[in-house]
Amino acid sequence: MNAVQTYRYLQPSALRAAGLDLQTCGGPAANPRFFAGFLTAPAAAAAGLLAVAEVARTRYHQPVNPASLDPVVTGSRGRLRFESFSGCCGVYARMDVLPAGLDGEISGHGTTNVDVNPPLREALARVGGIEPLHVAVGPDDLTVSTMDGSVVERKVPLPGRWLRGFAEVHVLTAGFEPRAEIPATEAAAFLRRLPAANDRSVLWAVPAGRTLRLTSRPAPGAVCLAGAGRLAALRGVLRHARTLRVYGPAVRAGSPAVPSTWELDTGALRVSLTLSPEPYRGFSGEGAALAALAGDDVVDDAELVGALLNWDPTIDVAALADAAALPDERVRAALAQLGTAGRVGYDVADGAYFHRVMPYDVGRAERDNPRLLGARALVERGAVERDGEDATVRADAETYRVRRHPDGAYSCTCRWWARHRGQRGPCRHALAVSMVAAPVEALS
Repeated sequence: MNAVQTYRYLQPSALRAAGLDLQTCGGPAANPRFFAGFLTAPAAAAAGLLAVAEVARTRYHQPVNPASLDPVVTGSRGRLRFESFSGCCGVYARMDVLPAGLDGEISGHGTTNVDVNPPLREALARVGGIEPLHVAVGPDDLTVSTMDGSVVERKVPLPGRWLRGFAEVHVLTAGFEPRAEIPATEAAAFLRRLPAANDRSVLWAVPAGRTLRLTSRPAPGAVCLAGAGRLAALRGVLRHARTLRVYGPAVRAGSPAVPSTWELDTGALRVSLTLSPEPYRGFSGEGAALAALAGDDVVDDAELVGALLNWDPTIDVAALADAAALPDERVRAALAQLGTAGRVGYDVADGAYFHRVMPYDVGRAERDNPRLLGARALVERGAVERDGEDATVRADAETYRVRRHPDGAYSCTCRWWARHRGQRGPCRHALAVSMVAAPVEALS
């Protein structure tokens, strides 16, 4: 289901004599200009923005015509972030322009939708050498003019899957750790050795000296690489990069496929791709955010913490905990809850959350999640009977047994659990059991 949002632009994004005039909309006021200045690494920035836009236009699973969805841009103190999901929602792309990459002043803050139209993509492709690249983000007027005429308003369909994707990916990446760092020259050789774009296999990358070695089996320290062709969008940025860093959760022998983040760092900016565990799996269905959505007490904490966010490029959890008079763990739970509405994201390089505001209401992710709705219905009907650490759940004329394991994870006798084994979040029965527990327990 698509959520159609209306955006207004002053004019199409274009490359002019003075540099790149990047049109955005939204933010705290109508068409604010929260950054105007030059990007100090113009060719790298152009390549990075093209990579983010290319991901937004691509469906890696069952490819079809380009999705033509516009990336999201966030401006905060000393940083610009461009984000997008692929059409299949299985790849999350982001470009972070760091303070060293900006020659101008961030005079405001906001999150908007960026107009990256075909003429702009062609103009960005021509940027090279030391040509200046000027960015004016968020003009004040509401008239859109093109070479063919004027446009007063533009409607952009923003899929509901994107909200669920943003909600899931920040929870998943918050559990990542750095796993490898290799020089750009070795990274280029590694990417050239990857399977073809249509290869759907799940591989594992293991650090081996100054490079990465591919294997078919997981091992401690390995990083999952599912559908290696999905890294193709990074190739245009490689010639500007210094290093490739890889992030992922801890794995062991026999581990199932897991997500991973692949990041190129140029010094002035970072371009990253986060891949879902398998090419056919979109982040919107991973279920990692269900525990944050299911809690009742955390909602009040999230309202308090949300009021204290101040658009710093990274969120200091300890400082936020002091300001809110809450323990660090409750602040982290509140940030996870805020992330389900797109209000925060997670930066694996900084190991910290960051603030943004998406054009969704707070309850949208919860209302669009069928497992959560089903679990709440089970609780309301009194379908859960707890028996110590275990429980019986009656649903759809069937009886299911939910067991809580010593590590805090749940298992269930339903078909969902038999199929996914907890790899895509809890089933509705396990989620319902956690809701009637006090306090709400973490789920796997």
